Amino acid sequence: MQFVSNAFHYFLFSFFSVNVVILLLIAVAFLIIVHRNLISLNDFLRSVSSDSHHMGLQPIDFLIEAPQSFEVARTGEEVPVVITAAGERLGALIAAMNSIYSNTKSNVVFHIVTMNDTVDHLKNWLSKTGLKDVKYRIVQFDPQVLEGKIRRNPVESEPLKPLTFARFFLPTFVPNGKKAIYLDDDVIVQGDIQELYNTKLKTGHAVAFSDDCDSASLKGLVRGAGNQYNYIGFLDYKKDSIRKLGMKATTCSFNPGVFVANLTEWKRQNITKQLEKWMELNVAEDLYSRTLAGSITTPPLLIVFYKKHSSIDPMWHVRHLGSTGAGNRYSSRFVKAAKLLHWNGHYKPWGRTSSYTDIWDKWYIPDPTGKFHPVRKHTEEK
Repeated sequence: MQFVSNAFHYFLFSFFSVNVVILLLIAVAFLIIVHRNLISLNDFLRSVSSDSHHMGLQPIDFLIEAPQSFEVARTGEEVPVVITAAGERLGALIAAMNSIYSNTKSNVVFHIVTMNDTVDHLKNWLSKTGLKDVKYRIVQFDPQVLEGKIRRNPVESEPLKPLTFARFFLPTFVPNGKKAIYLDDDVIVQGDIQELYNTKLKTGHAVAFSDDCDSASLKGLVRGAGNQYNYIGFLDYKKDSIRKLGMKATTCSFNPGVFVANLTEWKRQNITKQLEKWMELNVAEDLYSRTLAGSITTPPLLIVFYKKHSSIDPMWHVRHLGSTGAGNRYSSRFVKAAKLLHWNGHYKPWGRTSSYTDIWDKWYIPDPTGKFHPVRKHTEEK
């Protein structure tokens, strides 16, 4: 009986010892979970209460339209994006910036080139909307640099826009940068801008464009003589200055509304000076094609970069969405897959009838001052 009693007491002691150990393990696990949750809560509260600076280059705290308010770290190499801001087109700039910023986690910095009469309106729009935390730098463009380099033709239906020539002076807007992206304001970016920035440029090339002949934008478009897809559509080959260059008239052109620039190579080759030379020669000799109903910005670039530019992925410049009957020839699937959409042409998504305005509307942020309103015709094409 004594043996049985001792065995029973030993069993009870072992049973309680095991349970105590189990309880201690459960308690430790519970304390660890509570501790981790308290740390996460503390980080969350700190991110919500973080203050941002007012204007200029400022830290990025949150993703625009992010589903949660957790802080987003945007560190590492800066991705400079140069884009112009014309007073009557500020809504375009806002939509473009919003689409770029929302689709990347890279350390993007906008270098906004504008005129004096636009600065206050632009700052107000940025500071009072979801773009208030974006890194940006406003650079004022002096149109005096164009004196003697452009011809003002009173017969032309549209006045000359000085900001269209801002891309010629690219290094001055990003003085400390080695590389930069230039974008027209009538674009929407659906891909990660870091991918475009990572475009490889060949040795000795200062820029990379998307060639018209290789462009995905040519799908479904009708090409004909004297069009804007080759050099003869931009330059007057009857002029001696053009013929002496030895450039083939059938060479594929490119649209300079989107390009990646090696700023170090640009400065080494003094590209700006070369462009200014051909601007001045055009004033003196009228070198541009008479069949060209549009840009006087493209021809100098075509001359300077003839067979001396690299290529970007065509899906990073799907264009002609602003051309009559062109944009709506793209399938919805193709447009959705495009990394960048460009409404070059007369029909802009914020104004006259154009295609895929719903995409532009998705990224547009209303003007808090109420000065800018997208104007659409009632007969807008779907």
